[in-house]
Amino acid sequence: MNSYTDFALAYDELMANVDYDRIAEFIRHILLEHGIAEGILLDLACGTGSLAEIFSGYGYEVIGVDGSFEMLSEAMNKKIVSGQDIVYLCQDMQDLDLYGTVDAAICTLDSLNHVNDASEVQQIFNRVSLFLNPGGIFVFDVNTVYKHQYVLSNNTFVYDCEDVYCVWQNTPESDDRIKIHLDIFEQNGESYDRYEEEFCETAYDDSLIRKMLEQAGMTVTACYDDYTKSLPGKETQRIVYVTKKDR
Repeated sequence: MNSYTDFALAYDELMANVDYDRIAEFIRHILLEHGIAEGILLDLACGTGSLAEIFSGYGYEVIGVDGSFEMLSEAMNKKIVSGQDIVYLCQDMQDLDLYGTVDAAICTLDSLNHVNDASEVQQIFNRVSLFLNPGGIFVFDVNTVYKHQYVLSNNTFVYDCEDVYCVWQNTPESDDRIKIHLDIFEQNGESYDRYEEEFCETAYDDSLIRKMLEQAGMTVTACYDDYTKSLPGKETQRIVYVTKKDR
């Protein structure tokens, strides 16, 4: 997994357009529908802890796991400011190892797409299932093959933020895999510091995802078009899966 060493410093500013409150409220509603109003919640690939902070504020006991020490350092800074009682662990998703079981788990913002080997995705599902209580809920999202082929594709995106300027260049490697190159310029006084990040994202077909979940002992109970109540369609760019661990 990529460590996102320098990217962590600019991550929150580049993700300023993400409505974390809306995503958290959508997931919380799903958890409440399944009777999970409290308990232990795992935020897998938690990044800088934005969602972990919100769910902790809802009253859940949150465990945030991420493979990047630098991302977790930013999350810890937020925890110090907010005073939320969140446990953070530096682990790759496929090596998830908790002290006990959890009532619910989430994995958001196409984190699973950053895993480029289906066997490792299967391992992640297996580990989540292992630490999820029977009847527990796992909510995650993935970018679709359609998004990779027709939206990301061979395109370039520019993010001009207050203190960060980023050029995002995509190069298709196959129908389902995109190489992403980031040129990031971060303001430092009167000048800018420049650094680069490069990684790949892989989109997985719905039928394969369902097969892997079934093998891990989890059943899909619902799918949504992004974080809305609409059903996925042919041009859906992000699918949200609601899964339940079989008893």
